Amino acid sequence: MQLFHDDFLIMTLRIFIAAILSGIIGLEREVKKHPAGFRTHILVGVGSCLMMLLSLYGFITYSEEHANVRFDPARIPSYVVSGIGFLGAGTILVNGGTVRGLTTAASIWIVAGIGLVVGAGMYAEAVLTTVIVILSLVFLNKIEGTLFKSNQQQWIYLYVNKKTSLSRIIDKVEEKGLKVSQMNIDEEEKKDENMRKFSLLVKIPEAVSMPLVLEELKEIQDVKRIEARE
Repeated sequence: MQLFHDDFLIMTLRIFIAAILSGIIGLEREVKKHPAGFRTHILVGVGSCLMMLLSLYGFITYSEEHANVRFDPARIPSYVVSGIGFLGAGTILVNGGTVRGLTTAASIWIVAGIGLVVGAGMYAEAVLTTVIVILSLVFLNKIEGTLFKSNQQQWIYLYVNKKTSLSRIIDKVEEKGLKVSQMNIDEEEKKDENMRKFSLLVKIPEAVSMPLVLEELKEIQDVKRIEARE
């Protein structure tokens, strides 16, 4: 059995290109502390590339030995495209009327597509798609903030009892008219082992008075301290 066949180098190149392009997108998600980050995007991109390579090269010998056998190289990639939705759905969080994680789910889906395209040898298309995705993730968010100033964003930091659930705090925040667009849980509060910090990026409608909202949030029983920062 031949371990390294004639197509091994081209397969290796495609797998590494898929890893690099997927990692670039995943790094942006990692920096912004989203549920699926650097490693997840690399795994999705490389896995998709591998499935495409299997579809293109995995059955050549079998088809050559059996002249009456025909295979469809698009069959395996089609299952990748439909199956990746289950992984993307795991990054979406729904809380009341707020949905978070859609952009990360979309980035996982498109990374799978990039992996398939690289596996098929369409390098230029894969690089172009990666550039467009990065530009949309990094710069369009800032443009949206400039064009739609009616919903300003601000970070609020709530120091709460360790047993307090994040979903309960989000419910209370959204009852005040704010919309939570990003959230983090900080477990590094060493001064008090019974306290944790919730970091929430909230959208503030024009009709909402932020100072008044902060005063009302301080009245929540489990909130020990609250801070706000642009």
